[in-house]
Amino acid sequence: MAKVFVRIFFKILRNAIIGFILLSVLSVVVFRWVPVPITPLMVIRCVEQVKSGESIKLKKDWEPLENISNKLQLAVVCTEDQNFLTHNGFDFGAIKKAMNENKWKKRKRGASTISQQTAKNLFLWNGRSWIRKGFEVYFTFLIETFWTKQRIMEVYLNIIEMGDGLYGAEAASQYYFAKSAENLSSSEAALIAVILPNPIRFSAKNPSRYTQKRKRFALRQMNYWGGKLDYDNPPSNVNFD
Repeated sequence: MAKVFVRIFFKILRNAIIGFILLSVLSVVVFRWVPVPITPLMVIRCVEQVKSGESIKLKKDWEPLENISNKLQLAVVCTEDQNFLTHNGFDFGAIKKAMNENKWKKRKRGASTISQQTAKNLFLWNGRSWIRKGFEVYFTFLIETFWTKQRIMEVYLNIIEMGDGLYGAEAASQYYFAKSAENLSSSEAALIAVILPNPIRFSAKNPSRYTQKRKRFALRQMNYWGGKLDYDNPPSNVNFD
């Protein structure tokens, strides 16, 4: 009898794993073309707002990449993932550097790429467990396999949290600067980019001294890149600070 239950258990487990793989691959393929309607983080934030007695705040407007300023695309690469165009989803040099610095620095350094952040925001929940990290690695591999870098950037800039109840470049641009995302200046793009590590704490509308300092850093980096993100010809020997 015990052997029967064991066989049934492993059969169910096998079918569950196969089903998960098929469903996850199908989802990634579908979102290669279809705009993302909502993400787990958006749902989580809405639940948190309801629990705290607040009204639901959820502003998002999907825009194709050509309608999002190249300056903002460049700004997020310069501040979040400077090897975005050349890595395959994971920046092992940045990971090693972060691990070494985090041994002695009080402020922990992250090493998640734009691809990893996109996978996490699109498919997963908040958290720091090894299980969630494992799923993040898996989904990052999938989107790097089935999507182009332009599509990864497009999804990233449409679903990333950019303020309290703000998701995506268009909603953030309208809220912070009363203009479309395609018309952002370099300075405005840099301000939005530098708040992304913690858009609830930092604001592009009322930037703190620290945010202004980070904006100047971003603008220097954007200048090193020639002021434009060229997906086909990433710069070499960029003078990173």
